[in-house]
Amino acid sequence: MDLRIFTEPQQGATYDDQLRAAKAAEAAGYDAFFRSDHYLKMGSADGLPGPTDAWITLAGLARETTRIRLGTLVTAATFRHPGPLAISVAQVDQMSGGRVEFGLGSGWYDTEHEAYGLTLPPLKERFDRYAEQLEIVTGLWKTPSGSTYSFDGEYYTLKDSPALPKPAQQPAPPVIIGGGGKKRTPALAARFADEFNLPFADAETAAAQFARVEEAAREIGRDPKEILRSVALVIAVGRSEEEVARRAAVLGRDVSELRANGLAGTPAEVVDRIGQWREKTGITRLYLQLLDMQDLDQIDLVAAEVAPQLD
Repeated sequence: MDLRIFTEPQQGATYDDQLRAAKAAEAAGYDAFFRSDHYLKMGSADGLPGPTDAWITLAGLARETTRIRLGTLVTAATFRHPGPLAISVAQVDQMSGGRVEFGLGSGWYDTEHEAYGLTLPPLKERFDRYAEQLEIVTGLWKTPSGSTYSFDGEYYTLKDSPALPKPAQQPAPPVIIGGGGKKRTPALAARFADEFNLPFADAETAAAQFARVEEAAREIGRDPKEILRSVALVIAVGRSEEEVARRAAVLGRDVSELRANGLAGTPAEVVDRIGQWREKTGITRLYLQLLDMQDLDQIDLVAAEVAPQLD
């Protein structure tokens, strides 16, 4: 079971906060450090000192870490044109020595788009654009050096692009697709995904969605085993009930609710819960949503007392 740290910096974190957390995760032996791609805080958090851009942040982390993989859950297709996005991600992959993973989603947070002058199209158009972006970004990366790439879609047109730069990973960084849509999402995952992620759902819902992705892959002649299964769950892990309660309180969440919907409790409880998830869904990767980025002790605790029991 790969364990990855997943953060939400729009809730209030500087680049230095993220760097400390990424370095702590790397030192503790985690597989990857991921972050969201948002420009506006959610809920009651103050969001101070303000948002940090996902790919600028990951570029910095790429130069200040050495082993840990880096990526987004997930980049919003509404934020960036696919051509420049392909360039940015390929460059960060080069800067990291080939440690980037590329999560891409359709975009959804309407208030965020309004706050920063971004267009959030209606759902059908948003997914149509999302599908074109997936095709363009991966097409640019996979175009042989010395050849050009063209694309004539409904929303995007590229003509004779040199399709440069190339990412360090060839033919492309791993692509992560996720979400609960029952038709188009599984179909896009079958075509483009190396990994399918379902965030913040229950195990039964996740299992049903993984089955849809598996069926969509079979329909186009792809081996479903090529698509890794993962989930993202919030964590509040403590050595004692008091420590669990303290961590839940920092998040403004009830311990019983976190036990039901996330990974909360002592290390032994969390190991058991992860085992249930693995048995019900076949996941091999888990993103641990660390909402308190100052809580480096929790990073160390999970690495020391949960991870060794998951082999």
